[in-house]
Amino acid sequence: MATYTLDITKEHCPMTFVKTKLRLAQINTGDILEVLLTEGEPLNNVPKSAKEQGFNVLSVQHVEGNIHKVTIQK
Repeated sequence: MATYTLDITKEHCPMTFVKTKLRLAQINTGDILEVLLTEGEPLNNVPKSAKEQGFNVLSVQHVEGNIHKVTIQK
């Protein structure tokens, strides 16, 4: 099992989940993707959309300022 990081702090919806989904498609089942994103729409939409797509959202953590890390298992 491997862990990958995706920084989408400069992206805006709907590109935040599009980029997350594309990255998830590139990794193996069971691997972990740590997504760095900003609060607001990305923080609300990415975990919700990941769950709707059948991915396992392991955690949502505050990093610093308005940056959060969403940990998703494929």
